[in-house]
Amino acid sequence: MILADTDVLIDALRGRDPSRARIEEGLRQDGLATTTITAFELGSGARNDRQAGAIADLLAPMRVIPFDLDAAEAAADIRQRLERSGEPIGMADYLIAGIAISRSLPLLTRNRKHFDRVPGLRLVDL
Repeated sequence: MILADTDVLIDALRGRDPSRARIEEGLRQDGLATTTITAFELGSGARNDRQAGAIADLLAPMRVIPFDLDAAEAAADIRQRLERSGEPIGMADYLIAGIAISRSLPLLTRNRKHFDRVPGLRLVDL
């Protein structure tokens, strides 16, 4: 299973390749998931009912992985390490990385600028 980050799903919603093709391939293989954090980010960015419907349709076939205690502990560790080193990445990215690491899942993202800083996080390219 691969965890899809918010940026990749936004591109898929906008019909941009290669994100759309990668998402469709992942869904066909039943190996694509996302996080409750990404679901929140997508939902809070919807400007109208049409966009909200498109988000619901995109998320419906995906497994949405929750932010639980294991993810919270991993995210806290990531935040402490990166902030001590002067390389913070932002709250949502800490939470998403915490979910990925706590579940040993690779992350499909275009945001390598942030996620490359996270020790132990496996990244997947489009």
